[in-house]
Amino acid sequence: MSNQQSKYHHLSNVHPEAKIHPTAVIEAFATIYKNVEIGENSWIGPGAVIMDGAVIGKNVKIFPGAVISAVPQDLKFEGENTFTEIGDNSVIRECVTINRGTKDRWRTTIGRDCLLMAYVHVAHDCLIGDNCILANGVQMAGHVQMGDWAIMGGTSAIHQFCRVGAHSMTSGGSLVQKDIPPYTKAGREPIAYCGINSVGLHRRGFSNEKVHEIQEIYRHIYLKGMNTTKALDHIELNFPPTKERDEILNFIRNSERGIMKGYRD
Repeated sequence: MSNQQSKYHHLSNVHPEAKIHPTAVIEAFATIYKNVEIGENSWIGPGAVIMDGAVIGKNVKIFPGAVISAVPQDLKFEGENTFTEIGDNSVIRECVTINRGTKDRWRTTIGRDCLLMAYVHVAHDCLIGDNCILANGVQMAGHVQMGDWAIMGGTSAIHQFCRVGAHSMTSGGSLVQKDIPPYTKAGREPIAYCGINSVGLHRRGFSNEKVHEIQEIYRHIYLKGMNTTKALDHIELNFPPTKERDEILNFIRNSERGIMKGYRD
């Protein structure tokens, strides 16, 4: 990677030691700090600020007003050399803020093909998978993990250390204080199970048989009157091993904050 001034607007502020691919475009009033890497064909919009520790992949678009890799809003942070990673083809819209990691995980990661809409905040040490969507105004506290293909509705707030499972969908305005298991829909107040994300699963190529299997697993967890431990043991004994079954079992058994509850009138 190397600098090529012809791709920089003359009103941008780019540190001469930043590692920027010659095909990347830096617009007017953007600021690029020294310890930054930007991949090929990426676009940094007007007024965006890319701070030390940012590693940005290929074909990434970062819109005006975004601030990437600012130091964590964590009083325990002591200036350690940490990073923010943004995967290929991701889109970071206006005024998004993404803080770099602390010595807990050393990095904050946004996966490939993600969309972070305007005014999203991603705090230190968050790990976001591939193909995730965070709608406008989502506020994510530190150490949150989000699996691939998860969707978080606008203005939702996610408590620190929560986990959001792959292929899940959470309604707008949610307060996420418990883990959201994979393949589910979450909503209501307090946050609760609203079924499985069958529409999303079908769109991503899951067969009717696979969707039915996932639905049956969650019926035993949420609708059969068993406590969580008994439900998981029953599923392990009575459902044949599959990738999805094992992912659900492992996610719930490894939950430190506990999973969202089932809905009750």
